Amino acid sequence: MGALLSVAGLLDGIARWIGKTIGWIMIPLILVIIFDVITRKIDFTRLLFAEYTAASGYSVSTILQDLQWHFHAALLMLTFGFGYLANAHVRVDVFRELLSRRPQAWIEICGLIFFGLPFVVLMIFYAYQMTELSFHQGEGSESMTGIGQRWFIKSFMLWGFIVTMMAILATLFRLIAYLFGDQDAQDEAQEGLEIFADANDELEEARRLAEEALKRGGD
Repeated sequence: MGALLSVAGLLDGIARWIGKTIGWIMIPLILVIIFDVITRKIDFTRLLFAEYTAASGYSVSTILQDLQWHFHAALLMLTFGFGYLANAHVRVDVFRELLSRRPQAWIEICGLIFFGLPFVVLMIFYAYQMTELSFHQGEGSESMTGIGQRWFIKSFMLWGFIVTMMAILATLFRLIAYLFGDQDAQDEAQEGLEIFADANDELEEARRLAEEALKRGGD
């Protein structure tokens, strides 16, 4: 179990580092949006950019708009793994939250094996095909004056699902250690898992108090 937890820690660290690092792209994204919006409202820059487009064949405004969704795509795809590890994604599992931690772990491990892993493997396969096709076709922006080499931004789908796979495997390995390992392995695995309902302890306490109140009422 020690080796399994070490691998889980490595995969977890990589996925978290990528997610936190790519988060800094939010700053240039905001700056590009502000610059694009302002310069399109100012006659001087609008006319200057129009002259540049006529001379070079490239539109500054179109390039900036392409760049915005490129930044969005990179930010979205490369933070999936980190979001899962931090349990920051949406969970619609009211009944799961009422369970203790071991049943929650069993539900999670079954979900990862039967749904999570197959889905991510398929997405990696199709994302690779899409990126390869885009590269060979020389796909560019839908606008003739936009950014070319669209295969590059499409490759972020491939890398994003690879990072998500790392996060899933890290969680899966820790769940195995938590469910089947000795006490030390269980403690170490539990420290790295953030999948458990945050309110689980509060719910358990509320349920205990409710049961005690019912008993007192019955007496």
